[in-house]
Amino acid sequence: MKKLLFIVLTLVLSTNVYSQVRRDRMGNPQVRREPTEQEIEKRQRMIEERKQEYITNFLTTLEADEFQKEIIRQNLNSFYDAKVALLKTPFEHSFDRENAIKQLEKSHFKELKSLISESDMLKIEDMISGEFDEKAVVKEKKKKKKRKRKGQ
Repeated sequence: MKKLLFIVLTLVLSTNVYSQVRRDRMGNPQVRREPTEQEIEKRQRMIEERKQEYITNFLTTLEADEFQKEIIRQNLNSFYDAKVALLKTPFEHSFDRENAIKQLEKSHFKELKSLISESDMLKIEDMISGEFDEKAVVKEKKKKKKRKRKGQ
């Protein structure tokens, strides 16, 4: 009796597992619901906050004064908005999109070159190309706060 019960239980579990594996292998998508308007708005708010935090962390590395930093902040915000708009735009070929993004990177900060130093402009170009290491900046901020606490 115990063997029979064990065999039946194993058979039921194995068919259930086999069905799930087969469904995944056959390419049938998992049933998911669409995100609600509140979830979409919350996600967009989180993305915007993260973008502002990223830009603020970057601006701490620059040697410009507050006025120049505010102009740079506005330019970076408009650059990222334009880049998102380009990424959402349908292109026939992927290289068309890449060319449009490269053109945006080259032309967007032309007016800014006359306002800021060359070293700051190089930092901006590094940031745009993805070479800005935000973790190092955050780590340096934490070290400065720790030094201030020990000094007091």
